[in-house]
Amino acid sequence: MKGTVVDAVALRMQPGDDVATALEDLDPGRAFAVDGRRFALSEAVPFGHKFALRGVAAGETVEKYGHVIGRAGEAIEPGDWVHVHNLDSTRGRGDVAGGERA
Repeated sequence: MKGTVVDAVALRMQPGDDVATALEDLDPGRAFAVDGRRFALSEAVPFGHKFALRGVAAGETVEKYGHVIGRAGEAIEPGDWVHVHNLDSTRGRGDVAGGERA
């Protein structure tokens, strides 16, 4: 498997990624330690969905696979579920510049 498995329940594709992908349904309060930071999930994260590994300010880019996948539509805290409610995708959109880190 490519990437790094986090606590046997999530996958981080590249070392600098801001998010990890849940390998199973995860309950709120599930604790993690990543890159020397400790945090807990603030809400349930469904299988296959992303959660934040670090805080991201509104408007800041978010990386997965070592590439920018979007911009935070609002502030995202470590352990937050990252999905369409707080991430504005820039992948495949010619009308939005999004390939560089903010």
